[in-house]
Amino acid sequence: MSRIALLSASALALLALAACQPQDPEGHPAAPPADAPAASAAATPAASSGGMDIGQPITARGTEPFWAVEITDGVKFRLTRPDQPDLLAEAPGAAISPGGATWVAKSPKGEQLTISLKMAACSDGMSDLKYPMSAQVVLPNQVLTGCAAKTAELPREGS
Repeated sequence: MSRIALLSASALALLALAACQPQDPEGHPAAPPADAPAASAAATPAASSGGMDIGQPITARGTEPFWAVEITDGVKFRLTRPDQPDLLAEAPGAAISPGGATWVAKSPKGEQLTISLKMAACSDGMSDLKYPMSAQVVLPNQVLTGCAAKTAELPREGS
């Protein structure tokens, strides 16, 4: 095939692909249908995944070793652990899946942590407290597991 024929075929393929893009009456790309899955929390800050509103502050915590992660604005994280400095990190958004969300966050120094929440009944193993979500935090040399809830709805002993 000649170079011109190849370029022409490529151009036609691109035009055909562009023609498949749904458009609104003004010729702009149309919005996705209402039932389309959300791509990320960054696109929809109050994204919800199976009852998990990641636009609300969420606290995840675990034992053995003790740790906690505060999630704010759906993209900011503070990991606290005894005898270690807090690790602050941000993610561009969350990968939403049915009943869960996962973030890959980085600190200003480039340290990476991956936070995964799943809608699943959870107990911290040391108390009778019940949480609506399970949590996992993956660090370069450690995996932390625990439970999570909206910060305003964290279970408390005696309640």
